[in-house]
Amino acid sequence: MQDTSTLVDPYIRFQGLESPKLQEHCREHPGDFPSEDALWRLSRQDFLRTLNVTLGLVLRMLGALQQDLPEAAQQQAEMNVRGFGNNIHCMAQLLRGSSDPEAAEPTQPGPGPTLPPLLPPMPSSTFQRKLRNCRFLRGYHRFMRAARQVLWGWGERQGRSRRHSPHRALQRGARRTRPFLEVRRLSPRGQLPR
Repeated sequence: MQDTSTLVDPYIRFQGLESPKLQEHCREHPGDFPSEDALWRLSRQDFLRTLNVTLGLVLRMLGALQQDLPEAAQQQAEMNVRGFGNNIHCMAQLLRGSSDPEAAEPTQPGPGPTLPPLLPPMPSSTFQRKLRNCRFLRGYHRFMRAARQVLWGWGERQGRSRRHSPHRALQRGARRTRPFLEVRRLSPRGQLPR
């Protein structure tokens, strides 16, 4: 969800907030979502818990945005958030079952998970509501960029070689490996090779 064209940009176009002056008012309020530094200070379990709670909040907000977003963008965003939530749930399950000492212990003693913002009260003005929603969506995108950085950093911090890092795998793209490329396929009985 780091690509704003998937959610924020359609919202801005659909709501008519495209002018540069309005864009200035459509910036995230500092502190609405945890910063990247705050995410790095969390233990892995607390980080995943924070991410999961934030995704739940975003799902609720998307439900409230139903009439404010194009239907296709809203449905795609909901599917993405639910998919992220499933991935986070699976990661948390794997982390609980691992022998990784960081799974149980925070890297630095901290206050625990950083809680995401509560849904702000609904402004009475339609224009103010549009700006509030735009700020929330911008904050969500920034938060997801920060979460991505933390997740990618996990593999690097474990001393894994760059060759096997998830970042490199994403850059290469999904390639299927075919075992035994040198071996010719056997032709079915009764047919002669060409």
